Amino acid sequence: MKLKVEVMSKEIIQPSSPTSDQLRHYQLSFLDQISPPVYIPHVLFYQMTKCSTQVNKIKVIHQLKQSLSNALTYFYPLAGQINGNLFVDCNDEGIPFVEAQVKCKLSDFLENPVPSELNKLLPLVLDDAEALPLGIQFNVFDCGGIGIGVCISHKIADGLSLFTFVNTWAAISRGDQSCIVSPEFVSAKLFPPKSISGFEPRTGISTERIVTKRFVFSASKIQDIKAKYAKSAASNGNQESPTRIEALSAFVWSRFVASTKAKSIPNSCSYTIVHAVNLRTRLEPSLPDHSFGNLYRIAITVPSRNSEEDCCHNLVNQIRESIRKLDAKSVRQLQDGQSHFEFVKERAESFIRGEMVFFNFSSLCKFPLYKADFGWGKPSWVGSASLTFKNLVVFMDTVSGDGIEAWVSLNEEDMATFGSDEILLAYAAVQYAAKETS
Repeated sequence: MKLKVEVMSKEIIQPSSPTSDQLRHYQLSFLDQISPPVYIPHVLFYQMTKCSTQVNKIKVIHQLKQSLSNALTYFYPLAGQINGNLFVDCNDEGIPFVEAQVKCKLSDFLENPVPSELNKLLPLVLDDAEALPLGIQFNVFDCGGIGIGVCISHKIADGLSLFTFVNTWAAISRGDQSCIVSPEFVSAKLFPPKSISGFEPRTGISTERIVTKRFVFSASKIQDIKAKYAKSAASNGNQESPTRIEALSAFVWSRFVASTKAKSIPNSCSYTIVHAVNLRTRLEPSLPDHSFGNLYRIAITVPSRNSEEDCCHNLVNQIRESIRKLDAKSVRQLQDGQSHFEFVKERAESFIRGEMVFFNFSSLCKFPLYKADFGWGKPSWVGSASLTFKNLVVFMDTVSGDGIEAWVSLNEEDMATFGSDEILLAYAAVQYAAKETS
């Protein structure tokens, strides 16, 4: 359903304590520098009635603002200004906090949420993350339910960093001192900044019409897809069963190739499958989850354009091996930065020349999406939004934790055919309620 959202107020929330002079200059890491200037968006929904009266609404908003102000003292770079892809001026200027009224019941919206409508619940335009690191929008539905829209700049944070911040903010709000986590700002020490002359971090951000749709795979359907690929692998002597993400990546790619013009692109142009990989567990010693910054890198797989099943079975193995190559040794090489920069720059230039088309996967599965209890329980659902990259798939856990939502962003023409692919729809639901069902 379409949402009618009315902005009621806007203000700036500053840290409750000033940032010390020695912390005023937050250096971006090399991985921050080459990350795109877009916002990572999420909306956390809570089916409650606390905001059904004006008095309770005022209390909830005050609680959120005060706890947000306190959280910004821990995450002080978020209250500053990004300066020239080099550093954050931690000047405590604060972040925008928007209050909005949504003219419908939350339960009605969650019956079948449309990704593009979730953008109305966010405080910032997603492809304009050059300066402000963070924005919050507090949305109140007619029933008293709420949606907390969060935008964090990809210039200084990855997906896990976003949820580290949100969950710390929530712990402060509910007064749970044991769950308040101080972030570790180590990314620039591990991956020192470089001169990235000749590289444009905005490469890949699209101004053409992008459509994002949500495809939901139940636990049983995921198991069916895994079993299909595992059986084929076993027949070829490989006893290792594919993971959920390996199997779904191969399946989504196969349906994209089969249903769109991808199989008829010129021979001079090649497709590259890209997986974002969390580096925290791949460093020696490993980093804790609350290490803040862009601590991810990409694994590259070059697939066949043939959508035949045997090719897809082989693709599972290719994906697994490309991700495994991001081991401690390769991460140490990445810390040098120069060879990886040349690698990224070369592929960006190929993309600009039309010689290479990227198909990107990012998995937030097993991330702490559903732990943010601000004092009125955990989220009923956590959603993303319609994004500004085409050929992008974001995997997220369903509310129950055993299924997976695939948020797929394609251009209009490709989505028209991909979204109606019969084999895809035999495994994935498009009309699906965003709430836990029995």
